[in-house]
Amino acid sequence: MSFKKIIIKFIFLLILSLFLFISVFNLKNDFYPVVTESSIIGQQVTAISIKKIENQQQFQKTETIGAVNQRKPQEELNTFHIVMGVIAGLVLFLYGVTKMAEGMEALAGDRVRNILRNFTRNPLAGVMTGTIATTILDSSSVTIIIVIAMVSAGLLTFVESLGVVLGSNIGTTFGAQVVAFNIDEYAPIALFIGFLLFLLGRNEPLKQSGLIVLGIGLLFFGLGYIEDATAPFRDYPQFINWMESLGHNTLQGALVGGLFTILIQSSSATLAIVVTLASQGLISLPTGIALMLGAEVGTCADTLVATIGRERPAIRTGVFHLIFNLASASIGLLFASQLAALSLWVSSLAGVGDNVARQIANAQLIFNLLGVLLVLGFLPWIARGLERLIPD
Repeated sequence: MSFKKIIIKFIFLLILSLFLFISVFNLKNDFYPVVTESSIIGQQVTAISIKKIENQQQFQKTETIGAVNQRKPQEELNTFHIVMGVIAGLVLFLYGVTKMAEGMEALAGDRVRNILRNFTRNPLAGVMTGTIATTILDSSSVTIIIVIAMVSAGLLTFVESLGVVLGSNIGTTFGAQVVAFNIDEYAPIALFIGFLLFLLGRNEPLKQSGLIVLGIGLLFFGLGYIEDATAPFRDYPQFINWMESLGHNTLQGALVGGLFTILIQSSSATLAIVVTLASQGLISLPTGIALMLGAEVGTCADTLVATIGRERPAIRTGVFHLIFNLASASIGLLFASQLAALSLWVSSLAGVGDNVARQIANAQLIFNLLGVLLVLGFLPWIARGLERLIPD
């Protein structure tokens, strides 16, 4: 790509980012209409100050919550603005993930392949390698697709690939942990630094590092946009009740999480959005766990597609990923309440017992760690079973 095209591309990107950034503040004014005395149903409510309107979450905890909740939904929500805001945020997030993955692949792709080739001789080493590779690439799907390609090319054996697949499930939890720290307010800094590095970098590694930082900035900027767009749902009882119902009906919640993950083709994106909504109080821990379990199954779609036209050993690797994630998610559904209790205990030990976003991120980490530990010792028998199921 020529220097002129780079300049034009990034000027367009900056203009788009500035437009979206300004739009956030305009949307906030549309989301929160002025509430007058006549719009409140209830005899106990006589006046609501502007100060209380600006702090809706605190106001909900007062004795007048029943009266406020009786307002008509169309007076509270601008559905078009919310949908457009979520779409814009999701596009920015996915674009940021794509740019970050491209930078990671260009900067460390060959090293990752060498690591996968040289450090997968036993299952435990494979798990550690898969964890590191997925953390670097920030995508379990990318890691497993690379593994499938290497198995198909004969660079990895089917048995060696199994540990890497397990490790990728652990590595993918890193993204949710980062998002749970709620650092989206620093996104403009990452955008600026990444843009300068990519534009002014004198060598390819520096340019790719800039692309990674730029992708991180776009990622968190998109999440911040989604957070602002969904803020009105805090005062919308129907949405809150629906989210709570997903927590009570974990199978339904898992189906929603799985379908959404298949739609956007990224379990990391699903978990990032779940954690973002949880940080606003829109999602409870049980609901977050249900959506997370569904995302664990939905992410297998990409890897199954990657096995089309491949050799039998590569197909076995993709099928193993599906079977493992489906089986572990099924067990997770049966013991969802125990997983929630364990996450609460771990979170309280870490001093974040009242942070639902961190609780959900910890639940994902605990779930994947336990799943890997339970299966790791049985990999030789699982491999033989799959070889019989899918013979050469």
